[in-house]
Amino acid sequence: MRYFPVSLAVAVAVLSCLSLQATAAASGLSVLEPAHETPLPPAPAFTQRTLANGLRVYAMRDTSVSEVAVNVWYDVGGKDDPKGRSGLAHLFEHLMFKSSRNLPAGSFTGLAEDVGGSNDASTEDDYTRYFETVPAAYLERMLFAEADRMAGLVVDAPTLASERKVVKEEIGTRVQSQAYGRLVQEYLPALSYARLPYARPAIGRGDDLDAATLEEVRAFHATYYRPDNAVLVVAGHFDPAQLDRWIDRYFAPIARPATSIPRVDLSEPPRETASRQTVYEPATPLPAVVKSYPLPRDDHADTPALMVLDALLSAGASARLNAHLVRQRSLAQSASTRFERRRLGGYLAVYAILAGDVDVDAGEAALSEEVAKLRDAAVTAEELSRAKNQLLTAALRSRETPDGRAMALGRAVLVAGDARADQRQLAAALAVSAADVQRVANTYLLERRAATLRYLPIDAAPAGTQGDTIAVRPTVVEVTLTPAPDRPVVTLAPPDERIALPAAGPAVLPTIPAPVEWRLRNGLRVVLVEKRDAPLLTLAMVTPDGSASDPLGRAGLAELGTALMTTGRAAASNGDITGRVEALGGSLGSGAGLDAASVTLNVGAASRSAALAILADIVRRPAFAADDIERARGQALDALDGYGEDPMRIARRVASRAVFGDAPYGRPSSGTAASLKAITRDELAAAHARAWQPARASLVMVGDVSAAQARELAEAAFGDWRVDAVGEASPPQATSTPKPRVIVVDMPDASQAAIVVARPALARNDPDWYAALVANAALGGGSASRLNAELRYKRALTYDAGSVLSQTRQPGSLVAATLTRPEVAARAVELILAELRRLGAEPMDAAELQARKQLVIGEFSRRVGTGAGVAGLIGDRAAQAMALSELGRFIAAVERVTPQAVRQAARRSFDPDGASIVVVGDAKRFADALRKTHPRVESMSVSDALR
Repeated sequence: MRYFPVSLAVAVAVLSCLSLQATAAASGLSVLEPAHETPLPPAPAFTQRTLANGLRVYAMRDTSVSEVAVNVWYDVGGKDDPKGRSGLAHLFEHLMFKSSRNLPAGSFTGLAEDVGGSNDASTEDDYTRYFETVPAAYLERMLFAEADRMAGLVVDAPTLASERKVVKEEIGTRVQSQAYGRLVQEYLPALSYARLPYARPAIGRGDDLDAATLEEVRAFHATYYRPDNAVLVVAGHFDPAQLDRWIDRYFAPIARPATSIPRVDLSEPPRETASRQTVYEPATPLPAVVKSYPLPRDDHADTPALMVLDALLSAGASARLNAHLVRQRSLAQSASTRFERRRLGGYLAVYAILAGDVDVDAGEAALSEEVAKLRDAAVTAEELSRAKNQLLTAALRSRETPDGRAMALGRAVLVAGDARADQRQLAAALAVSAADVQRVANTYLLERRAATLRYLPIDAAPAGTQGDTIAVRPTVVEVTLTPAPDRPVVTLAPPDERIALPAAGPAVLPTIPAPVEWRLRNGLRVVLVEKRDAPLLTLAMVTPDGSASDPLGRAGLAELGTALMTTGRAAASNGDITGRVEALGGSLGSGAGLDAASVTLNVGAASRSAALAILADIVRRPAFAADDIERARGQALDALDGYGEDPMRIARRVASRAVFGDAPYGRPSSGTAASLKAITRDELAAAHARAWQPARASLVMVGDVSAAQARELAEAAFGDWRVDAVGEASPPQATSTPKPRVIVVDMPDASQAAIVVARPALARNDPDWYAALVANAALGGGSASRLNAELRYKRALTYDAGSVLSQTRQPGSLVAATLTRPEVAARAVELILAELRRLGAEPMDAAELQARKQLVIGEFSRRVGTGAGVAGLIGDRAAQAMALSELGRFIAAVERVTPQAVRQAARRSFDPDGASIVVVGDAKRFADALRKTHPRVESMSVSDALR
């Protein structure tokens, strides 16, 4: 629940799936379609006022939506952690979800979820953000709760001890277990700053957190959590006069302390000497090279030009780093940037995750070469236009939701110092010239200012070599926390003295899209949803052939083929598909699930005609060129190697095989080393011909397009699509269920153990599926789930636990999972099994049933708020061969679920007696304890797990 950004570790996984294309200018490919530039729309209108106690309030009204977002931003983040207490701001973020004067422990977690909303928080270097999105009827309730924890947070010894354990579990998950986690969280900040306290890991260090006393934590709250250090942003459906009255009622009485707020107001000294260091680390599947360059404050006049420069390097799959290092030269599996914009000074880190056999010297030289090109020559007009279009489209998509608009405004206030900075910087970026880009490259991206880090697998260290020590420098300035003795200690009020939560207001119902569909003469199904509130368009093509259709011995065929459709070339034009999309400011994605494959294209609506033409090329005319195949195959094999460093990925892979055996759903969609190496071009082409036929496929259009335009566009792009008669792949057949297994995969010295409990579950079209969906929401959906209650909140065994119910045409799976310390893994397994059993043994009480139904309905309602969300919902139903009218019946079907139905569905799909258990980690620390309750444990090596 408590989000803390990890970026690079996540980016590695994401970037490995991106398209890898060169620009036309650099590669000599066909001329790109001219970009249809979308003018910058006005920024969302807002009002602002400041209360007498210093609280700054911003409000953005939008009555076209049914929800409202509440953001409270505190001007305190990782940079404000006291000396020797890194992670204190992050720890306090966790404490804010515990007790307050009127809300007992655990109340806040369910406050939004239980009414169909969502809530979370984020600790950054410059701020801490608490955010909720709820149905508009519950706005007053959220304002009351936010004010209550601002003024009356309970900070006591038991709560501190519990949340300290949880934060340390998070550090274990994000720093120690995730690939490249230490690089992102610790090493890169330490290398990038010599004076500013951004050098320290904002996520925290375990020893610093252990040293923090209750008095220090209370002093931190008294110092920073006050109205004159906060910004309240409300966006969405509300009555402005009523909003003002509620804010005055709940926030205005909070006293403004007389004490001053410590401020970090420093600048980073210019770096004039380059550095180069090497470390050898576990959980490192492939070598990485990073070069960090210091940047000015976010409010600096050069920030817009730096935004464009960063987009040229990394925005989209055809950006320079991916195009040149990954596609053209095959030096890297992925290559991108971390563009850190900070209040006091940021940095730009260019990085490459190298291909498995690439020399590190060559990788570093290639990164330096790409940076030098920006200094030495002006970018082309085509590249500049593409980068600007990418920035604009990304900004428009981020503004689709109330929370996205609140996020942009709040960050502008606290990082750039001006609520209008987001719009102003974007407008300035769209006016940047090629000369501006070259100037800032020559100002900031100088080799003498680069801090280079080679981050290598631990087994690459030469004998007797330890690598360099990366530590925060003693010149880094840290604040000293002064206790505030006049702040009273708050305790939870007795039940009869607590102020009750405000009642819900009038309901505002979400607008459920009503798709219009028709078929072209060739049988292609076309589905349209007009969404005219933003100049955006989402296109998707879906075919009901996924990885379950992969032939025996060719696991990964569908996923590899679908990836090649978007990362390769089109046969008709030999054209750069991704470059053409991104020249329009668009983005392109593809994927193959168990039952379906899809291609998705997001663009500005003005580019609709060009976008449909590109989509037609992708679907109808993939080239499957030999060099594209070998590059994609190599990347898939490198990604598979990376699984060996990720205990959760291994656990999910092994669990799927345990549940389904050799049946199609049990085969790994990403393939095995043997199957990926065996796939031929002819097999790729034949699989494509079987899957992508007009009579089987669906074209989905959602966005700013009329019915008449949609019909004309679909006919022009696909009306003449004909294919030779090709037999369809055999649909996956239901098979006998294998007996449950208990499997231990030994990963020596792994810092955490991954636990997956999985069993067969219902098909999507089963009448009990809606009840099973509610049961899953109770078990592991959201922060207030039973698994989180037991494993995280009661026992501090994990940072997060959850469960997933599949949506498949044939009977699928129920998966519950968590990461924990190896020595408590056996205990965590038993707790998960107990919760699975309880779902079928005990009827769910009325309050929990209503709350979990609202969680399911709320998640559905939020998806219909964006074009991509609507397209995804339609694509899901196309994949499952369901009528689109089910969209309109979904909420009612969930609302009809009864306690008896939940119990029945749980007995069918959640009974632990039918579940397999997989634990991946350092077996010597948990296997014996697991055998005490599960004596028939099977042991497996990592290499066996990946076969």
